[in-house]
Amino acid sequence: MLAIVLKSTGKNFVVKTINGKILPCNIRGKLRLTISKSTNPVVVGDWVEIDENETSGNITFVKERKNYIVRRSVNLSRQNHVIAANLDQTCLIITIIRPETNTEFIDRYLCTAQAYKIPAVLVFNKIDIYNAQQSELLNNLKSVYCNIGYKCICVSAKTNEGIENFRQLLSKKVSLISGNSGVGKSSLINCIEPDYNLKVAEISEYHLKGKHTTTFSEMFELSNGGYIVDTPGIKGFGIINIGNEELFHYFPEMFKLTANCQYYNCTHTHEPNCAVKNAVVSGEVAESRYHSYLNILFDENEKHRT
Repeated sequence: MLAIVLKSTGKNFVVKTINGKILPCNIRGKLRLTISKSTNPVVVGDWVEIDENETSGNITFVKERKNYIVRRSVNLSRQNHVIAANLDQTCLIITIIRPETNTEFIDRYLCTAQAYKIPAVLVFNKIDIYNAQQSELLNNLKSVYCNIGYKCICVSAKTNEGIENFRQLLSKKVSLISGNSGVGKSSLINCIEPDYNLKVAEISEYHLKGKHTTTFSEMFELSNGGYIVDTPGIKGFGIINIGNEELFHYFPEMFKLTANCQYYNCTHTHEPNCAVKNAVVSGEVAESRYHSYLNILFDENEKHRT
C-alpha cells in the first residue's frame, strides 16, 4: 500500500495511505540498515510502501525522492540529517527582533535550498512590533533578497496582516516552514489552519530567544489544498555536500559575475581583478552576502582540516 509520511518522531512514524487511512508505522530493521549517510532513513514527505494490518503498519520501501533538504547532523557517525522530502518550496520565517535572525543563517539556508533545487521564500514575521529603525532594517533586508530574485513577504501572526498572501503562497503546494526557534512558525500555521491549534510559547525575556515548542517534524494538510511541514526550530544551519569550488554557484548574484573574473578558478577571496569583489565595492553585491560566503567558505575549510 502506498502512503505519505506525515509525522516522524525518530523511530515511529504516522502515514496517510492513498485511500485516506491514517496509520502509525515502524521501519523494518532490514530497511533501516540499508540506508546510510543519514540519521533518519525515512522523513516527512516521503512516499513509502507499507505492509498494513488493522491498527498499524510497517514501512517496507521508500520511493525515490524528487528532492530533499538537509542540514549537518550533530550525530558525528552520520553525514547529514534530512529535514523533509518531496517539497515544492521552503519558507524561511525571519524576525528582526525577538529573536533576531542572523543574516548568515539566512544565507546558509538559502545556499542549501539553492543547492538542492528547492525554491525558497523569505517570510518576515512580527511586523507589528517593529519600530521605525527596525522597519528600515527589514526593508533593507527585503531589498537585498528581492534584488537577487527571492520572493519576500511580510506578515504578522498577531494582527493577521499579510496572512492571506501567505495562505495563497502555500495553496496546493508542499511547503517546508522553517526558521529559528521563536520566530512564530507554529503561530503562523495556526493563522492559516486554526483547527490544528499548534502549541506556541512566549519568548524568553532574559535571552530574547525562542523556546522549542515543535519537537519533531510533522506534515499538515491544508484546507485549500497542499501540505505544510512544520519543523523544530533550528539554531544553526551547517552546509554539507557542497565543495569549496562550487559554493559561489549557490549565491546567484555572485555566480552570474564570475565569467568576468580574471581567473577561471577564482575563489573571490584574494585574487586580483575579481568581478565579485569589485561588485561588493560598487554595491552590486551586498556586503552581508559576501561576508556570509566568506564565513561559509572558511568554516568548511576549517572542518576539512580537522
